[in-house]
Amino acid sequence: MKLLHTADWHLGHRLHGHERYFEHRSFLDWLMREISERDIDGLLVAGDVFDTANPSATSWQLFYQFLATLRQQRPHLNVIIIAGNHDSPSKLDAPHELLKSFDLHLIGSIERDADGALNCEKLTIPLKDRHGDVQAWCAAVPFLRSADLRMDDETENHEDKLITGVRDVYQQVFTYIDSLRADGQPLLAMGHAYLQRGELSELSEHKVLGGNQHALPLSVFAGADYVALGHLHLAQSLSESVHYAGSPLPLSLAEQNYPHQLLELTITGNQIVITDKIKVPKVVDILRIPANPKPLDDVLSELAKLTLPDVPHNQQPFLEVRVRLDKPESRLRERILAELSDKPVRLARIHTEYSGHGMGMADLISTVPLDSLSPKEVFELCYQRQYAASPDENLLNCFDELENALENVAS
Repeated sequence: MKLLHTADWHLGHRLHGHERYFEHRSFLDWLMREISERDIDGLLVAGDVFDTANPSATSWQLFYQFLATLRQQRPHLNVIIIAGNHDSPSKLDAPHELLKSFDLHLIGSIERDADGALNCEKLTIPLKDRHGDVQAWCAAVPFLRSADLRMDDETENHEDKLITGVRDVYQQVFTYIDSLRADGQPLLAMGHAYLQRGELSELSEHKVLGGNQHALPLSVFAGADYVALGHLHLAQSLSESVHYAGSPLPLSLAEQNYPHQLLELTITGNQIVITDKIKVPKVVDILRIPANPKPLDDVLSELAKLTLPDVPHNQQPFLEVRVRLDKPESRLRERILAELSDKPVRLARIHTEYSGHGMGMADLISTVPLDSLSPKEVFELCYQRQYAASPDENLLNCFDELENALENVAS
């Protein structure tokens, strides 16, 4: 029996303001073909299906079209999707019963009764082969928020209450599954969380559940034969059984060189093993010009020489321009856009580095009492110390406008 483990689709994501519908549609079309060609028996999506808690109608349509086509083409495919921290639990739970009737399992949140007892049945899904025989069991636990957890004042070994609360949820579900599974049937756990030793990207992920002090230990999943995780966009393995699939698309410029992939799993007897790491094809490129920051004139010269194939707008590469300046350039974006006006590329970001003195407010305070200066004088002195030059008239006029606007708001 073969499964695919994926996560962090972030449907509806925009990269520095640019929509990415074409990339997401291409990925889902490719995923459909991979499932068919590889004769896959189950699809596991470990959270962050959408980029926001309020996805656009276009994002929902893309998602439901994928599920509908998937069920038509692969009627026996096991499909289990859990919510991540970007998803709305209630919105993902809303169609739960309808999708369940088509054997599509979409788990947005956990449920408890009036006494606080966990509904383990909702989170327990048998993985069946195409003959209907159960080959493994899945503990489909969505992203857990603090309100989902039951935390006692006293915890064993002084373990953090949040970690203990998460551990308790998983162990309750594992115990419930143990009462159902036959000897030799492996246990697969799904989750969307930040684990100890997990490697974050520069910009995209957050240390959920209260920060680094609440990074989950691997022991939370004790008893599971394979742990299919989402949340960290960099594909990585934390142990022989605990794996992040990573995101199929780069979700920030910093993720350009990540190994964007799916994990193919095979259930053999009582074992679940990774049998392939499937590279997701890149349909839109990310360019960084130049590779390292250079003076503006050099950068503009490189942009003028840039030659790219003519493609539709939604397939044009994203561009990060990297510039080194001595001081702020008021027409920086305008000059860069002028060089790109006839080129099939989408400007995503202008990265600037400054080669000034680097002296700032701390240096200023040590030599001049601030209460003797006006805000504009403080600005001029900081600018002079940072860039070894005086701000130009246009910049000072902008400062005056900002100061007047703030005074009007205050009054």
